[in-house]
Amino acid sequence: MTGRRHDRSTFLPALTRPVRAGIRHAGVLVACASLAAGCGLIPGVSGGDGDGPITVMTWAPQDTNLTNKPGMPAFARAYARWVNSHGGIDGRKLHVATCNERNDSVSAAKCARRAVKENAVAVVGSYSQYANSFFPILESAGIPFIGGYGITDDEFTSPLSYPVNGGQPALLAGLGQELADDCGPVSLVRPDTIAGDELPVMLNAGLKARGHTQADDVRAAEDATEFSTQTRSALSGATRDPEHTGCVVSALGDRTGTFMDSFRRAREEYPDVRTGTVLGSVDQTVIDASGGRSGPYEGSFITGWYPVETDPRWDGMKKVIREQAFTDTRIDPADAGVQTTWIAYTVLKAALDRIGGGEVSPDTVRRTLDDGMEIDTGGLTPTLRWKFQDRLASIGFPRLVNTDVTLQVVREGRLVSARKGFLDMTKALQGADV
Repeated sequence: MTGRRHDRSTFLPALTRPVRAGIRHAGVLVACASLAAGCGLIPGVSGGDGDGPITVMTWAPQDTNLTNKPGMPAFARAYARWVNSHGGIDGRKLHVATCNERNDSVSAAKCARRAVKENAVAVVGSYSQYANSFFPILESAGIPFIGGYGITDDEFTSPLSYPVNGGQPALLAGLGQELADDCGPVSLVRPDTIAGDELPVMLNAGLKARGHTQADDVRAAEDATEFSTQTRSALSGATRDPEHTGCVVSALGDRTGTFMDSFRRAREEYPDVRTGTVLGSVDQTVIDASGGRSGPYEGSFITGWYPVETDPRWDGMKKVIREQAFTDTRIDPADAGVQTTWIAYTVLKAALDRIGGGEVSPDTVRRTLDDGMEIDTGGLTPTLRWKFQDRLASIGFPRLVNTDVTLQVVREGRLVSARKGFLDMTKALQGADV
């Protein structure tokens, strides 16, 4: 391979730094937070109490050449309008400031500084690959980060992070566990980066939990524009056992579509090979754009964090959209980013309701969430409760509290549930060879 090997702090689309570094990195962040002046950061400001508005911020990349999530800030503003139309938070208006993160480390830091400057009591339901840029700023100000998209390891290590899903680790472990029951040989196509080296670990954890052999590891340059060599290698590995149907898993983030273009052409020689991937690499929009029922994803297994969009448990979110953003085409209720933002604001509102008429500040929001509070998301996730040293601290994810994934399959060009309920990936992840 000729691709450069970079170490990025993302799961999708640029994936994650080595898992084993998680706890050590968390300690560095805490130290930096306690030495704000030495880190050159900006001190936080209390949100205060009284009758003034409660300010929070939501950020995500928009209008870029990479991953864009305009629906997240758009939905956040719609949610604020909906809350305020129903009396606000204990009579106070909810003000949502939004920021274009631009898929850029400098812009991510600017968004964080804006959150501090505008006295935000939390950053809620946001997407960014650049945790190294924004987390130190938030930590120096004590601002909690509620419900990020789950694409950086910092979201599962920082004591100021309150993740609502299990990120890429849970998705890959869940996919591996499912493929173990339905596939013969498995090939994983992933970036040839230091961060990408961790992806087979998580997929193999799921395969191993069901007694399956590990996947073939097929590497690709992270900036590749075609994948014919990787396609042939993956298909060769997946078909080495003629008595069992093989499977190919792509974990290439925003390059997954490019890989599937190559895969579709080569697959004609291997019609029985199945495919699998994870939500974030593929969603309904990608499936539609690739040909729907006649496209390469038909029959694919896809693991996600939440129930499918048609599940009635999303009715509350859809009501907000219907009442406040019915004509806003940026907001797609099937988008995992919009769904994550809804759940994140559910967490925020529960915390603010618990505070009631008291002081609302980054500190009180954080202390409320840290005080053993359990949050019911209406069945979209398990009950959420954060402790610094949780079940997966041993593999470097002390804040990962939701290991549930859902299994979906593409049938007739539509993402539908392949199995009722959630799959708990805790035991599989605990067995990961990190």
